[in-house]
Amino acid sequence: MATDGTKIIDGDTAHDTYWGIMDLYDSEAELKMILHEFPLKQPDYFDDFDNEIYVTSCGLAYWEIGLMTPERINYIESITIKNACVEEWTKLSEKEGKSRKSVLKRFLTKISKPNTKIRKPKKYRKISNFIFNENDILSFKVKDNSYRSLICVKIDQYRGNCNYWFVPTTYTSLEISTEQLVAKEMILGRTIGSGFDKKNTREKQPGIDRIWDYVGGNNNFFFGLTIDAVEHKDLLKFKDSFVKVGSLKIVEGLKKIGSFGYSGNFESFENRYQDLDKKIKIFGYKKYPMELLLQK
Repeated sequence: MATDGTKIIDGDTAHDTYWGIMDLYDSEAELKMILHEFPLKQPDYFDDFDNEIYVTSCGLAYWEIGLMTPERINYIESITIKNACVEEWTKLSEKEGKSRKSVLKRFLTKISKPNTKIRKPKKYRKISNFIFNENDILSFKVKDNSYRSLICVKIDQYRGNCNYWFVPTTYTSLEISTEQLVAKEMILGRTIGSGFDKKNTREKQPGIDRIWDYVGGNNNFFFGLTIDAVEHKDLLKFKDSFVKVGSLKIVEGLKKIGSFGYSGNFESFENRYQDLDKKIKIFGYKKYPMELLLQK
């Protein structure tokens, strides 16, 4: 069981299903393709709990884009009547169980009625004039007047949001950083358990052998970076606090997320980098040589 709450769209499975359908719909994929990619019936699903999460989130998307039929409503009801989620949440608390039961009742009432306002495909504006670019090394001062550095490893645009993914380095000096100096520093990341064999892990993350060799031993895990994300509209407010000092290109396959956080102002960067070692200890980040991750 992996979900955050009792609502229809709560947790990873529900979000991945609902927004997976909406992404196809907004890209104007044919409805047949959506039905093929996200079929309501999943006979080989993990268990009744996860199946209910999938079927209800899929059903909500179907209803919103005009794919609901009486047969599909009947199938959704046949899944929810098992009360898999209600029973599971009731084990946690009576309140949670009642909440899920109430949510399902409202949901079934909603999808049983014709949708008179079918959702239209949405067009999202993409940013083209970036503040910084991928691979940029940025230097900035913190409160004690020492310099820190980070790298913009990715610019992620999704459903109208544009986020810059910054990764901390261990650079600390009273002098502003340079590309050469940062290349000799450490970068923050962490390992992530893999449920695949080593061959499949390699295929899913090209370049992972570099990390395995560095750690040593008979390893089989994924690697992810420590990401500090800032939305474009927020970064505009404090972009002048950063100075570009060079560019370093990290191997694309090693740009997975190890941990993810958002910053909306420069103060949060100052606070985080002022005592980076403390953050590393609290959150269990690991240091890896920058040169290990660089594309040659």
